[in-house]
Amino acid sequence: MNSMCNRYGIRRQIARTLRNHPARAGLAAAAFLALAPIAFAAAPAPITSIEVLHHLENAQAAKSLPVAFEATVTYHIKGSTGLFVQDGGFAIYADAPENLTLTPGDRVLVRGTTRASYRPEIAADSISVLGHGAVPAPAPAGYTQLVRGEFDCMRVTVSGKVRSADLVTYGKAVNIYLQLLMDGGSIDAIVNSSDGSMLEKLRGTEVEVAGSASGKFDSKDQLRGIVLKVPAISDVKILKQAPSGHEPLALTPMDEILEHSYDQDLSEQVRVEGTITYYVPGAAVVLQNGAKSLWIETRDEQPLKVGDRANASGYPAVRDGVLTLTAAMVQDSHLRSPITPQRIGWDELSSGADAFNLVSIEGQVVKEGREEYQDEYVLTAGGHLFSVLYQHTDEDLGLELPPMKQVPVGATVRVTGVSSVSYGSNPFAGPVGFDVLLPSFNDIAVVARPGWLNVRNLTRLVEFLAGIIFIFGIRVAWSERKARHHNATMAYIERRRGRILVDINNSKPLAEILEQITELVSTRLEGAPCWIEVEDGAKLGNYLSSDSLNGLRTARHPITGRSGAHLGTIVAAFHAGSSPNHDQDQALSQASDLATLAIETSRLYSDLVHRSEFDLLTEIHNRFSLEKHIETLIEASGQSAIVFGLLYVDLNDFKMVNDQFGHHTGDLYLHEVALRMKGQLRPGDVLARLGGDEFAVVVSRIHSRSDVEVVACRLEACFLEPFKCETYEIRGSASIGIAMFPEDGTSKDGLLGGADAAMYKAKKDRHRSLELQVEPQRPGA
Repeated sequence: MNSMCNRYGIRRQIARTLRNHPARAGLAAAAFLALAPIAFAAAPAPITSIEVLHHLENAQAAKSLPVAFEATVTYHIKGSTGLFVQDGGFAIYADAPENLTLTPGDRVLVRGTTRASYRPEIAADSISVLGHGAVPAPAPAGYTQLVRGEFDCMRVTVSGKVRSADLVTYGKAVNIYLQLLMDGGSIDAIVNSSDGSMLEKLRGTEVEVAGSASGKFDSKDQLRGIVLKVPAISDVKILKQAPSGHEPLALTPMDEILEHSYDQDLSEQVRVEGTITYYVPGAAVVLQNGAKSLWIETRDEQPLKVGDRANASGYPAVRDGVLTLTAAMVQDSHLRSPITPQRIGWDELSSGADAFNLVSIEGQVVKEGREEYQDEYVLTAGGHLFSVLYQHTDEDLGLELPPMKQVPVGATVRVTGVSSVSYGSNPFAGPVGFDVLLPSFNDIAVVARPGWLNVRNLTRLVEFLAGIIFIFGIRVAWSERKARHHNATMAYIERRRGRILVDINNSKPLAEILEQITELVSTRLEGAPCWIEVEDGAKLGNYLSSDSLNGLRTARHPITGRSGAHLGTIVAAFHAGSSPNHDQDQALSQASDLATLAIETSRLYSDLVHRSEFDLLTEIHNRFSLEKHIETLIEASGQSAIVFGLLYVDLNDFKMVNDQFGHHTGDLYLHEVALRMKGQLRPGDVLARLGGDEFAVVVSRIHSRSDVEVVACRLEACFLEPFKCETYEIRGSASIGIAMFPEDGTSKDGLLGGADAAMYKAKKDRHRSLELQVEPQRPGA
């Protein structure tokens, strides 16, 4: 560390000399050249102080400098790799090994290397616990200080009003997610607690929160928000209750909600400079300066020239996770400073690292079309589809648009434009969606023409044949008829293919889409029978049995997923005397690509629907699915008088299971409980996990409350036998509350509230019963 500190000291000394004594610049430079070999000769010793790390630049941190320093843990969640540590007035983030058990206040020795990020951080190889002490006192922080990074990774305390409080899955755990409105702006706070009962208590309250300051970043490591990592719910202190207290809010007519809005924006106006790479008058401008670029919203319609140097003044904001300058005024310097577009591929664009930069990418045209406000070219590159857009300006819309630049389908083109990205909740979780925005018509150029077998070439061939036929007379009618039939067939095929793509995008039933694909291939192959054999055994299309295939030749083409998995086979049957040709192979290959797209899109849609309606741990319905089912039954009650029951099930002493056996065993216990309870239900009953150790059952098709009580008794009885969870044997029980529709409630919330209240009464009665069963000790015994 001493050699490293010496290096930094030499640099700072020379910098001060150059700044304060310009006449000594030559002498200072000579001193640096003389001392540099000494300072850099030895391999760097580990950095042993967070203070030294705090003064590193990202360029230095990127060299993977060794570290070995002591610090105090301020935030860590078991099972995660995120670790915040602090020593004195300096703090840093470390990417720690998994499965560590650390608590705030632990004194640790961190060994690893540095790496570049928003600020330098640590890739930790090992974390050793040296002891336990007090957690560093939090420093008061304001919104401006947080967004400027003055308290990055430090344990701070902030004050604000809770705008929203929700339970969300963050990493591998369920946490309370708060949105706080501070004096200056909004921040988020992730509280290490899954206590859902705190949500209503926190909403609308003024609180003081202590935690480690962190940030939300885009894929270019640009700060787009603040997140406070809060170790426990005890670090959230309520300063002032919400005005409504525990009473429900009064209903407001939908068209009057704006009357209750209040917004005070004290954002400061900022000015940025860069080269204009994209401009839509009255809408948006993109400025790029080196590797940085910015989307700018403006109503200005003055002439701006792409490639000119310009500056823009406006107000900073985050739109859909993208840093944006709003209400901007742009001034063109009329000085040329064009940006050379970066040649990249789909992988680089989908990473988001070049978001809103001027890029150049090659791809093959799949489809093109004009809409009211834009021209769109759909390209494929590296097996992935993306869109290239040319936006029509207000001036274009007021006049007759020039013809769309026609590019043959199948041609390879090079497009130059701005990469417009859209982030999900986490820009680092995988590829981001993007479009390429063209500054002008001329920014799309054909670099390779499509193969000779296309509609345009066939049309030219038809014209040539028509001239020959005109000379030879009698062959004219026959040739024209043949050409028209061929063109009509090709046009029909293109229209059908377009409809199939639309149906895939609209998530139409998979069987229906695959049937359309087989009809399309059959049309192209002049009526040859065609069918698809899906991997699960289904056969769709004009399927011929083995007996019917006698005397026919079959051609088969595999349907392969993008991951290489076998999804099925497409088969066509021809006369035995026919020979295979390129058209047959091409038709089956293109149909296979369409089938792959349809099958994988259908599976993705089905998986998303399943995840939205089922609990991933227990594989039973989740709260959303249960509430939807209850609302369906309530709506049906308007047509016919129906009665149904709701059981609210809460596992007794589940916290003791987690504390005694661990969360993994607790998860296994929840899974076994759900499986056993499911076996006690009748067909048509719905079991759902509401969260944590709470379940609910909708018992339909009943006549009275006694029918529901029978189901409740069966559920209680299923806990009599112990549960085997790997090497442990757990004896459990549950408290059950019953609510009847419409007797105990006529709404979803009313039924859930009634059943919940009944469950808590049952739990309280159980505790009282257990206390009565304990015989008091006699005096003198």
